Amino acid sequence: MSAHIIDGKALAAEVTDRLKRDLEALGSRGRVPHLVPVLVGDVPASRMYVKMQQTACRSLGIDCTPVHLPADIAQEDLENEIRKINGDPSVTGLVLQMPLPAGLDARKAQRLVAPEKDIEGVSPASLGSVVLGDETMAPTTARAAFELAKSTGVPIRGAEVVIVGHSEIVGKPLALLFLKEFGTTTICHVATKDLALHTRRADILCVAVGKPGLIRADMIKPGAVVVDIGINRVPKLDASGRAVLDEKGKPEMMTVGDVAFDAAKEVAGWITPVPGGVGQMTVAMLMTNVVRSAQAQAGR
Repeated sequence: MSAHIIDGKALAAEVTDRLKRDLEALGSRGRVPHLVPVLVGDVPASRMYVKMQQTACRSLGIDCTPVHLPADIAQEDLENEIRKINGDPSVTGLVLQMPLPAGLDARKAQRLVAPEKDIEGVSPASLGSVVLGDETMAPTTARAAFELAKSTGVPIRGAEVVIVGHSEIVGKPLALLFLKEFGTTTICHVATKDLALHTRRADILCVAVGKPGLIRADMIKPGAVVVDIGINRVPKLDASGRAVLDEKGKPEMMTVGDVAFDAAKEVAGWITPVPGGVGQMTVAMLMTNVVRSAQAQAGR
């Protein structure tokens, strides 16, 4: 039997509907949240994410003003731009799009984001709060993956939770969110000796690596919850395995995750699609943090 599909789009819509009430309360006090996404260079995935943010903001009546900076910007100039946005009282949320171009120190730049405007939850202050059990401004992608897993109704307490990927903004904070609910959590990474050994015992498996097809069906425990956080662009193939070409003779591209979805859905109990899963929910969590930030800055 095929797995239940975890519909990120539908769950995201439920979240945004709840946010509308909070936005009405803010609006009655003359407060309109203002998001500023900062995009350095031209990374297709980041550009797509900014467009998603703009669409979500527009649907909720949140101001959104993207800032596009050149790929060859100096570290000092980038830091000055962040400081300027921090100091703008009209801005309630700042997103520094990752990855940054080579030569820029991403961690140093992220540390400069004012905690009260850090709606992606990537500053040391925000991450430290998650360690202490305060998930108010938890990193958005980690929070999205956690909420999608939770939506299945599969008990987290005592469950074997395996997370593949140990980044500061997804893998590590996601592990902390599951730990808070008493999941028995394991993080796998590039140095893990036998990845399948760990993934096959997972009641809840979350994958955030950026490697298409990394998780095969034979690496999944039957009936497990599988949350695919990966976003990869790969050539579309025809029935014979050859690349499908567009009218210009270039390969057509498609978006896939880190899990071999078609085979995995025949083994898993629950699974997120890509697209239509974590990405949609991440934007909803981002909007949630925008509203929370605006409420905090307005003194609720």
